[in-house]
Amino acid sequence: MSVKPIAVVTGGAGFIGSHMVDHLVDQGYAVRVIDSLVGGREENLSQYAANSDVALEKRDIRSFSAKDPLFTKAKLVFHFAGIGDIVPSIENPAEYMSANVQGTVSMLECARHAGVDKFVYAASSSCYGLAKTPTTEDHPIETKYPYALSKYQGEQAAFHWHQVYKLPVNAVRIFNAYGTRSRTSGAYGAVFGVFLRQKIGKQPFTVVGDGTQTRDFLYVTDVAKAFYAAGVSKTVGQVYNLGAGKPQSVNRLVELLGGGEVLHLPKRPGEPDCTFADITRIQAELGWKPEVSFEEGVGKILANIDYWKNAPLWDPKSIEGATKLWFEFMSER
Repeated sequence: MSVKPIAVVTGGAGFIGSHMVDHLVDQGYAVRVIDSLVGGREENLSQYAANSDVALEKRDIRSFSAKDPLFTKAKLVFHFAGIGDIVPSIENPAEYMSANVQGTVSMLECARHAGVDKFVYAASSSCYGLAKTPTTEDHPIETKYPYALSKYQGEQAAFHWHQVYKLPVNAVRIFNAYGTRSRTSGAYGAVFGVFLRQKIGKQPFTVVGDGTQTRDFLYVTDVAKAFYAAGVSKTVGQVYNLGAGKPQSVNRLVELLGGGEVLHLPKRPGEPDCTFADITRIQAELGWKPEVSFEEGVGKILANIDYWKNAPLWDPKSIEGATKLWFEFMSER
């Protein structure tokens, strides 16, 4: 009986991480999952309850020592753990820097001492700020808020470990991932979670601005496949932009969710009108391409909408409270 290769997925009970676990299992890996369960949900891994090839370690990534045995014999590390909500980073910058930078350093040290074949870092397109589109990997960096800064500094740390310690690293800058199992926690965050709970509660959709703003939405299983390609490829020390390359408007999302009453909220300063990934590099070097259309992806979510039934139900008043500091600090002076 052959021994399965081992992969570590940090944040593996979360949104993208749990889909990464699924893909790795499909590819014949034994998977060690690290998740503090602050944002992740154990039920995202419930299908593996009786599977000895998937093990969940309920720990904060900052608690690991450099030679932690969990990483022993691991070939691949996919690092998704951290804080992903953008708006609350204005209020809690120190925690974002701690989790997303120091937490990354902790995982890099574990990977370095274990001698892994590849460390793939989940970077963020927010590092580009208000970018020209379509956005290439060599676009100037302009981190507009603490979340963006923390994710970019985590990326810089990963490449520093590559430069100094020869740790094989690739980074994938995610634009707008969506799909089943997306976050349901208490912080005001991504549009899908907000809208899905509003649909369940038969409440108006709270659209920021006029809804014509576009986002480069990519379905989560396509995200997982891209990360796997970055992990098993021979490329090292590379950054890849990851999107569908086909931006969709918020109004189109409302339409696909079934339409209904819409309440328009003030446009938030510091947020782009369009995100649009140039995916030429990842297609050419990794042979990856998006497979799930936006219409198909939204359909998959609607088929599993009950997942969001216990998520917070946001309305204009509660959103105003959650974004107060954002407007205070991000407005032009």
